[in-house]
Amino acid sequence: MRKIDNYVMRTVGGAMFLVMVVVLSLDVIFAFIAELEDTRNDYQTVQALWYVALTLPRRIYDYLPLGAFMGCLVGLGAMASSSELTVIRAVGVSLKRIVWSAMKPALVIVLLGVAIGEYVAPNTERLAQSDKAIALGAGKNVASAHGVWHREGNTFMHLNAVQPDGGLVGVSLFRFDDQRQLEQSSFSERAVFQGDHWLLENVAVTRMEGEQTVREAHETLRWDTGLSPDVLSVLIVKPENLSMSGLYTYATYLGEQGLTAAQYWLAFWKKALMPLGTAVMVLVAISFVFGPLRSVTMGFRVFTGLLVGLLFKYMQDLLGPMSMVYGFNPMIAVLAPIAINAVVGAVLMRRAG
Repeated sequence: MRKIDNYVMRTVGGAMFLVMVVVLSLDVIFAFIAELEDTRNDYQTVQALWYVALTLPRRIYDYLPLGAFMGCLVGLGAMASSSELTVIRAVGVSLKRIVWSAMKPALVIVLLGVAIGEYVAPNTERLAQSDKAIALGAGKNVASAHGVWHREGNTFMHLNAVQPDGGLVGVSLFRFDDQRQLEQSSFSERAVFQGDHWLLENVAVTRMEGEQTVREAHETLRWDTGLSPDVLSVLIVKPENLSMSGLYTYATYLGEQGLTAAQYWLAFWKKALMPLGTAVMVLVAISFVFGPLRSVTMGFRVFTGLLVGLLFKYMQDLLGPMSMVYGFNPMIAVLAPIAINAVVGAVLMRRAG
């Protein structure tokens, strides 16, 4: 029996690996082509290739659930097409044991995904965004297209890049009065954290005084803000690419500032429930092989798998924004598609058994 378990694990695990290689190869090629459209200044082909390489952990994390689902569907489907599953069940192996053997590679993928999503992808993504922004001239452009906006009180700020050491490159500050009239704007090439404040370097300040503007230049200028390097390292990366700890830290900070944090709580629950979602998708794949897709062609299985995977993703993508618009708990938006798929998988497995 142990040999049968190992054979099912190797077949399903190998199919998952193959699916990941194919999907990632296509994604990397298209991503590199897209990055070539941004080449200018110091951001050229080599830098674009380095950017894609740094974002590879994030891409692996994004495709792990799909790889587990499609790999299980393809691996078990191939065994069903060759009647191996029929023979395995004929010698007395229970359906539950086959399901558990197929689940083991998925559990490895879940653990790998958690490790990459928490400790690898956020750091490499932050480095990729920082290097790209600096190569595109972050220290010279006011509010460049590749930075990030943030608000603190009546001050709106734009940060072109956050370096791995916590330094800022290209800091634009816009301060408004209570009537939403611009009082002062400034741009500094760099900012260095000094423990309890920031020190802006090479600062150009423009103040609005009645009908005229006054321009000043400073080599250094003190900047007091509640933003710390830890918070900024979270701010510069898209919510879906952050670690759960980073999402929790920044969502809490936004709450203290009286700003909405729904987008970050939504991303937090997506990451927290990713292992459960992956396990449920694998269960659905197994139920398909033992149920309605038992005797169809491999091409039809792949088509069905893509359809179900996209439907699951679109359900989460639809319910997520709805939770922010209508104000219900983001956890419900993430959990609802998982629960629906779990019910479908359980019903099909019961019929197959």
